Amino acid sequence: MKRILGIQGSPRGERSHSRRLLDHFLQALTAEQRDVEISRREVGRITLPPVTEGWVAAAFSKPHERTLAMHADLALSDELVGELLATDRLVIAAPMYNFGVPSGVKAWIDQIVRIGRTFDFTPEDPVNQYKPRVLGKRGLIITTRGDRGYGPEGVNARLNHADTHLRDVLGLIGITDVEVVAVENDEFGGMAFEDSYQAAQLRLAQLAVDF
Repeated sequence: MKRILGIQGSPRGERSHSRRLLDHFLQALTAEQRDVEISRREVGRITLPPVTEGWVAAAFSKPHERTLAMHADLALSDELVGELLATDRLVIAAPMYNFGVPSGVKAWIDQIVRIGRTFDFTPEDPVNQYKPRVLGKRGLIITTRGDRGYGPEGVNARLNHADTHLRDVLGLIGITDVEVVAVENDEFGGMAFEDSYQAAQLRLAQLAVDF
């Protein structure tokens, strides 16, 4: 059984292009691959708590030294990390907001990037200070952009701190096999947007065969 986790990052509902593309992909995937189990985690339309001082103190304490309050501070993080570790394929669907990811996606990142859980940090080893723990998984980022040219070598590539940031974070914890499927020209509409949207749908249909 292949387990797929979909992270829904858009604050919008039925008007969200990234949500529709995620639905399109997961439907195509279940049609192509019968032996899959899909779960979704909503982070765009609910408020994930930000990291607090108590969270940091708990996360950097040894597990056997944590108080009941510390365990409570990490309860949601433990749930989200467990969910991530149990999956085989991770799909993050989120628009670009102000050149970055929506706040809900950032909150999710901060909850799952955990020293001792998803990566290890050894400052005494200057060559390999960061050691990932989330290995053997594939990732897919489905993203939408209002303007154009944010892909590699694009005229606005230097301003893309959305899927590039997600790639870096996933790489830190060990998910390095990551593909980005992007739709551009959302604010312009017309054929420029339609062509980009259809191209993304086609690529997602191709990925559904063996993702």
